[in-house]
Amino acid sequence: MKRLLPYIRRYQWFFLIGLVFVVLKNFFQSASPQFIKIAIDSLQPASLSIPFDLGPLLRTLEAWSGIGLLGISIGLFLFMEIANGIFLYAMRRTLIVSSRRIEYDLRGDLFSHLQRLDVNFFNYAQTGDLMSRMTNDLSNVRDVLGPGIMYTANMVVSFAYVLPLMIQISPKLTLLSFVPLIVLSIAINQLSKLIHTRSKRVQEKLADISSRAQENFSGIRVIKAFVREAFEIDRFRGLNREYIELNMAMVRVRGLMMSSVILTIGLSVTVLLWYGGALVMDGTMTLGEFTAFNFYLALLIWPMIALGWVLNIFQRGSAAMKRLNEIFETKPGISDSPFARPMPSVRGRITIKNLTFAYKDTTVLSNIDLVVEPGMTVAIVGHTGSGKSTLVNLIPRLYDVPPGMIFIDDREIHDIPLSDLRMAIGMVPQDNFLFSDSILQNVLFGDARAESKEVLWAIDTAQMTENISEFPEKIDTIIGERGITLSGGQKQRLAIARAILRKPAILILDDALSSVDTHTEEEILNQLRGLMHNRTTIMVSHRIQTIKNSDLILVMKDGRIEERGTHQTLLAQDGLYSDMHNRQLLEEEVAAFDNATPLS
Repeated sequence: MKRLLPYIRRYQWFFLIGLVFVVLKNFFQSASPQFIKIAIDSLQPASLSIPFDLGPLLRTLEAWSGIGLLGISIGLFLFMEIANGIFLYAMRRTLIVSSRRIEYDLRGDLFSHLQRLDVNFFNYAQTGDLMSRMTNDLSNVRDVLGPGIMYTANMVVSFAYVLPLMIQISPKLTLLSFVPLIVLSIAINQLSKLIHTRSKRVQEKLADISSRAQENFSGIRVIKAFVREAFEIDRFRGLNREYIELNMAMVRVRGLMMSSVILTIGLSVTVLLWYGGALVMDGTMTLGEFTAFNFYLALLIWPMIALGWVLNIFQRGSAAMKRLNEIFETKPGISDSPFARPMPSVRGRITIKNLTFAYKDTTVLSNIDLVVEPGMTVAIVGHTGSGKSTLVNLIPRLYDVPPGMIFIDDREIHDIPLSDLRMAIGMVPQDNFLFSDSILQNVLFGDARAESKEVLWAIDTAQMTENISEFPEKIDTIIGERGITLSGGQKQRLAIARAILRKPAILILDDALSSVDTHTEEEILNQLRGLMHNRTTIMVSHRIQTIKNSDLILVMKDGRIEERGTHQTLLAQDGLYSDMHNRQLLEEEVAAFDNATPLS
């Protein structure tokens, strides 16, 4: 929980003022039974004893008002209760609000930290688990900072005020009343350890449920296509059943704790009635003192009940904070070098020297050497798994390589701030993620400062203008989660518009035209040639037709550049590229023949 100390210091004045209100609230609360005692004993003047510190006040008020000691005592009791209520509200208003503000700051810092983590972290982290930590776990931590601190402080101050007053009335009765509470504290200490363990399991299982639900909602079309609804329902029901069982295991311990608290309070009241009643009967204690002692014991009932609840809050909060710390302590795998210098302008020259890269223990790229001059269009082809996407992902440092392998304008990429490097690159990845927002906002994601005419230009360059004109709200049409209302080709073209809006020095198209028809593809490429004049374009594709006019074509196989050259020179080599070209031509001829053959 040490990570929370800076946040507490940020709002330390709120907490200090809140603690002052705790003290004042308990002062008025503990003072009110004194006036109940005086009011009851005033009915039997022979047994009336007024504390020396209250005597002058009561006599002055009695002489001034003329309403008698009973009326004055009742009036002062009401005043104390009103003041108690005011400071109770003030206490909650400061401490609980402070915890909400810390929750706000902590959630913002957690989100910012997640944004700084590299892509590789999200390859293995479950989205539902991250969502559970940002919601459920953060709420548990906030409970520690709000109700946890407030009720702990209230319990300590209550005992500090009330216990001396109880001892003043009867030390022996106080000791007998507290014997069960001492036993209770030992039992609660043991039960809280069980709650901590079981609470952690509950939170982990809730994260599993969130992950399963998120995957089902995101992949609902696949589930329906394969008629797996019943299977997923059963699997989700199983997770829910496990979650209930874990919750019930924790509830049983919590129930035992709360029952123990109530039982202990009952035993304390029993001792009070048995021994305190005897003291009243033999005249050692007045009826007013007995009533006041009852009030004092009642004032400690809620703090004792809150003790079990607070311990449970701290145990759940501790388990939640451990899960949050796992994220906070994860360092970004990719960050700015301390030697990075700003690079406000980029020409687009890319140099790759002896590049070798591996995902964990699996080597994906080996001995890649390449020089791309500004204005060149470089195409990368190869079979699935040959390393094409990995190569282009290394240029904007979505994954990292050792220094000395990749250079932009002869500057080693680790010496370029990430913001400058990535602002110079417009990238259309294979996974064309679109936000559940309007078409306009999805395009503006590429450059939020772009003017309307620039947005329309980007959309027109991506050949989306005609499609958008047919949508009900035109450019303001909401496209649904991940662009679900768009076709595959429309998604790709919208992603292209987003990438080119910033007019990048380097444009990377990772199989970005695979879902676009041949005619539209040619139109887009023609538009891009004008845009990328004197800029660098890198295209990954499976279709030879798409990349045949490139200045340089790289043919990859098993993580290596097997062949390189122009379309004509590669065909003349009669190698892997030529074989891919001939196969695609054959496939096109077969498809054309099938389309031309009438059905019998």
